[in-house]
Amino acid sequence: MAKRSDIKMNLPTADNLFTTQEERDEAARESVRNIPLEEINDFPDHPFKVKVDENMMDMAESVKRYGILVPAIVREKPDGSYEMIAGHRRKMASELAEKKEMPCIVRSLTDDEATIIMVDSNLQREELLPSEKAFAYKMKLEAMKRQGMRTDLTSAPLAQKLKRKTSRELLGEQVGESQDQIRRYIRLTELTSPILDMVDEGRIAMRPAVELSYLPKEEQEILYETMQSEDCTPSHVQAIKMRQFSENGKLGEDVILSILTEEKPNQVEQFKIPKKRIEKYFLPGTPKEKMQETIIKALEMYRKREKNKERER
Repeated sequence: MAKRSDIKMNLPTADNLFTTQEERDEAARESVRNIPLEEINDFPDHPFKVKVDENMMDMAESVKRYGILVPAIVREKPDGSYEMIAGHRRKMASELAEKKEMPCIVRSLTDDEATIIMVDSNLQREELLPSEKAFAYKMKLEAMKRQGMRTDLTSAPLAQKLKRKTSRELLGEQVGESQDQIRRYIRLTELTSPILDMVDEGRIAMRPAVELSYLPKEEQEILYETMQSEDCTPSHVQAIKMRQFSENGKLGEDVILSILTEEKPNQVEQFKIPKKRIEKYFLPGTPKEKMQETIIKALEMYRKREKNKERER
């Protein structure tokens, strides 16, 4: 005879008692809701830039005429607000179109699941800045590694680990990048914002940028100021030199200046004037190209004047 303590009774829950199966099935399914924009917060440390440019204005016009055709993905927070997972650009377009709410799929997600979906939904864009890839790859890789630490047998990352692939290998396969390239991009997250902006602008290439990422923040600040004053950027070889001097504790302002101003291999000889010497003759914020154009015109006027003097003699 079984003991009373051994008898297991499958009692219905309160939900089962007071809801129908159809209602429970509906609750389990994802549904689209119109959520007020003011209740949707951006994803923490969202690495992708949402710019109000021509494409955004076109999107806003489309939203104004047709509405949001593809719902965003959000998750509900404990305080009742929502966190945007996929749809930051659609939200911005809705705001510009003066919409008060937008259609969203509310999905129950862990922090790591939300991070992976957020990154994947944005990596599909055609044009991405190096800084966007850098922080996105870093966020997703960290989330994948945390998932790989799980021990439940239903965990997909665990199954992936059984294939003897690292998280970086899996990420590389998913985004179409080599492991080395993934590593290079993630190194960019160690750059200060002004230098990282120069990488985004194409003024500093990837390989020297990676070398510069190993410099302490203080040395990067000195380097940025020197690049601005001398109007130049380091080559890959020069960046390697700076890293070596830094690792030996010998990278100061004088060394940075010496390395930046040395003649590069195959470099066309140039005549340079330090920016500090001429900037007082221009309005603050005058572009470099405008300065060069003005100086050349001034020199042409000077040459004409000298020629006229010679003729008068």
